[in-house]
Amino acid sequence: MLVKDLMRTDVKTISPLASVREALTRMHENAVKSLVVEKLEEDDAYGILTYTGILREIVAEEGDIDLTNVYDLHVKPALSVSGGLNVKYVARMMIQQNVKRLLVVDNNRLEGLISMSDIVQNILRMADEAP
Repeated sequence: MLVKDLMRTDVKTISPLASVREALTRMHENAVKSLVVEKLEEDDAYGILTYTGILREIVAEEGDIDLTNVYDLHVKPALSVSGGLNVKYVARMMIQQNVKRLLVVDNNRLEGLISMSDIVQNILRMADEAP
């Protein structure tokens, strides 16, 4: 099974210049736990903003969601893989790097996102289909 077979293509993004309040609102409206942080320039790298990053900086450090921008909290560059990669290697990478989601990028262009949940759901679906 390849990454492109399991990845989600309806990835939600946000500008690095947006406030954390805007990011949290977008996450809530779209029922997602992460946002891909857009590139500022063509040769720039994508970033990722997650609930974990927000909790670490805003809640634990008592930051202000209106005064803090996405670029202050996001991880950049975000770990990414190719859509043609076998899912077993992606699962290993997630475990080794202790991440729950990876960007799927082709020629520095965002194609999608794959998460541990996507992989586990596929395992369960395959198990249900097995005779």
